[in-house]
Amino acid sequence: MKNVTKKDLVEQIAERTGLTRVDTKIIVECFLDSVSQALQNGTNIEIRRFGRFKIKKKRARRARNPRTNEHIQVAAGYKPVFESSRELRKRINDAAGLHPTKPAP
Repeated sequence: MKNVTKKDLVEQIAERTGLTRVDTKIIVECFLDSVSQALQNGTNIEIRRFGRFKIKKKRARRARNPRTNEHIQVAAGYKPVFESSRELRKRINDAAGLHPTKPAP
């Protein structure tokens, strides 16, 4: 499985839209910056039929360093999370030839 980079996205979008790579790169960077800014401000972002970007609060906890076996305190904080939509999950499973069974009522 290959990772797609921002450069790959810019090239794909430029090909499909006919825009220049420079213009497309500006648009992609503006989109990513807008997502980052919204999350920094505590705002969730919902893109219909794709998914939702949101911030999840992580509570403080005690953890163990596996190398030294030392117990450490991990501070509380926030974590950005992406939740895919049902439509996106279905498209991915269909493309992979997977058809998950329906949950029992």
